[in-house]
Amino acid sequence: MGRVVGFELSSQDPEKATAFYSNVFDWKVADPKWNFWAVTTGDNDSSGINGGISKGPADFPHGTRIQIEVASIDQTIKKATENGAMVVREKMEFDDFYLAYLTDPTGNGISIFERKE
Repeated sequence: MGRVVGFELSSQDPEKATAFYSNVFDWKVADPKWNFWAVTTGDNDSSGINGGISKGPADFPHGTRIQIEVASIDQTIKKATENGAMVVREKMEFDDFYLAYLTDPTGNGISIFERKE
């Protein structure tokens, strides 16, 4: 685990952002769920990753986070904070996964993602 599985672009105007990326790069944009618009950046025959555009929270209004899949979100949060990370959003539960937002010791925003089994 620890593989980058996606990205999240934060925006205070996600509708405008989705229109931009769709028009400029031909990304396919799904209907929003939880203020998150999933995007498909290309076909499965080429390299690359998919991600999404979200309505950025006040404390992270703009920017990009990579999404890293982990086996245990709780263990990863513990290990990350022991190594200098700061938790921006505690573990959140969604239908099929858990998600948390962190910043690494240098200030880069990341999200960690655990699939429910």
